[in-house]
Amino acid sequence: MNILSIQSHVAYGHVGNASAVFPMQRLGVDVWPIHTVQFSNHTGYGAWKGRVFDGGMIDEVMEGIAERGVLPSCDGVLSGYMGSADIGHAILSAVERVRAANPKAMYCCDPVIGDVGRGVFVRPGIPEFMREQAVPAADIVTPNQFELELLTDIEVKTISDAHRAVETLRDAGPKVVLVTSLVTEETPAEAIDMMAADAQGAYRVRTPKLDVSVNGAGDAIAALFFVHFLRDGSAASALAKASSSVYGLLKRTKEEGSREILTVAAQDEFVTPSHRFEPEKL
Repeated sequence: MNILSIQSHVAYGHVGNASAVFPMQRLGVDVWPIHTVQFSNHTGYGAWKGRVFDGGMIDEVMEGIAERGVLPSCDGVLSGYMGSADIGHAILSAVERVRAANPKAMYCCDPVIGDVGRGVFVRPGIPEFMREQAVPAADIVTPNQFELELLTDIEVKTISDAHRAVETLRDAGPKVVLVTSLVTEETPAEAIDMMAADAQGAYRVRTPKLDVSVNGAGDAIAALFFVHFLRDGSAASALAKASSSVYGLLKRTKEEGSREILTVAAQDEFVTPSHRFEPEKL
């Protein structure tokens, strides 16, 4: 399997491609990464060095890949944080090129916009670009609860609200939706939910809440879910496998007291999770 992953990248730590690429490789996927930024570390440290690339650079790298004649063998495109609408347009152009070469290829969009407590943290115009262009073009989307509400204009307080919001999003284009970090009135205080839906129905996995705050976990979740869905064709199966792996990854990170997720040290969690959670049909 070959996946084109277009995301930000850091030299130190694990966010964007630095969080998504290795887990996919550990699962036996050949990943073609294109970086939208090259930073020394993630911006949560408050200081960093590096540069933001423009859409033209993405187009140029895509052209070079296309010249190798390998686009027909690309099974999917994964995108994450988009620093500007210019980069967003280049990503959608890349998706179109891949689909033209391989009509079966899928596009998984992690619509990074913001989070509960932080609000919107992307540049002006990105939320609108996600809603109007990126999400409708995607086969799979992986919003968190804040992004689900923003994209659908539905406040999610109950699992029924989540159902309605997910179906609204599916009606907009993507037929598969993964909602990460879902907390409703039905979620126990000591737990966290994830929800996924496809044509077969909606499913929930509930895992213990871990007292850990790190960057990049969402990037890993989206990548793992995408790979498992491409292989199994099932949102329920992909949800169970991705959530089990990420729980083990975060549990190991908490035990070690690390500020960065231990993507390499806990790599066995991607293949053989130490905790397995089963999906519950909603």
